[in-house]
Amino acid sequence: MPSEFDLIRRHFTRAAVHTDLAVGDDAALLRPRAGMQLAISTDMLVAGTHFFPDTDANALGWKTLAVNVSDLAAMGAEPRWATLALALPAADEDWLAAFADGFFACALRYGVDLVGGDTTRGPLTLSVTIAGELPAGEAITRAGAAPGDDIWISGQPGLAALGLAELRGQVSLPGSCRDRCLNALHRPVPRVELGLALRGVASAMLDVSDGLLGDLGHILERSDVGAIVELDTLPLPPLTQHGVDPVLARRCLLAGGDDYELLFTAPPAQRSALAAVADHLALPLTRIGTTSATPGELRLRENDGRLIPPLLGGYDHFA
Repeated sequence: MPSEFDLIRRHFTRAAVHTDLAVGDDAALLRPRAGMQLAISTDMLVAGTHFFPDTDANALGWKTLAVNVSDLAAMGAEPRWATLALALPAADEDWLAAFADGFFACALRYGVDLVGGDTTRGPLTLSVTIAGELPAGEAITRAGAAPGDDIWISGQPGLAALGLAELRGQVSLPGSCRDRCLNALHRPVPRVELGLALRGVASAMLDVSDGLLGDLGHILERSDVGAIVELDTLPLPPLTQHGVDPVLARRCLLAGGDDYELLFTAPPAQRSALAAVADHLALPLTRIGTTSATPGELRLRENDGRLIPPLLGGYDHFA
């Protein structure tokens, strides 16, 4: 049987690009660039809670790092370094090789050096701590929204939740739609380029991991504002055009989670700048509502003008 250190050497020791000392010592040595702040985040994925135990190992490797990269994108930060802690039921080298290939494919795409970590025996658990850089004072936090700001969402939220519904047997999607939804679930695309472009444009931002409405609530709480979401502006047609039930599609879009799209606010004066960003990145940006002066109050405006309270919330591990 390979030892813990054999597994690390074989599967997780790769050349570092911007690190003074990476895997193999008691700690890594990092050198932030002059004038930059560090942004640091940690996420954990647990089998049976965040993914099915039989999920493809390569896809799981990609997602394990991608969800952490997304946290830095949500701050307007450039990802640079990561550590990886693995609890493994057994030392399955074929599984580890595929997982490592997926992990490092994501690391290569977003310029991340793996600089350390740990392995142990236990229920399958994957934990990454990621660090990135951004110019001092330019972080986009959840606390900057002001009354009257526009509310925006990137890309196509709801795809991952539809993919999960397919895997659970709750819906049967046609072939091309099924592939797109499952790809969104298993190989999310962190919006790093968008996050960088929104420095100085967005007033508050986060990534959607637990559902659009639930995560919007975090911005409202930290910014001390309310919001009205216009239901007729939601990007529902791409979800319903393949025959998906509109009620299910709306639920997946508003409360599904696992999208890792960026949800942000910006003053109306930034609309032309955002149109240019969307065009440059070839990425849809949809304006879905407006913040209000009533702290914490979230309302949905139906097509007939009625304001209703949200009946859907975000995912909560302990609810």
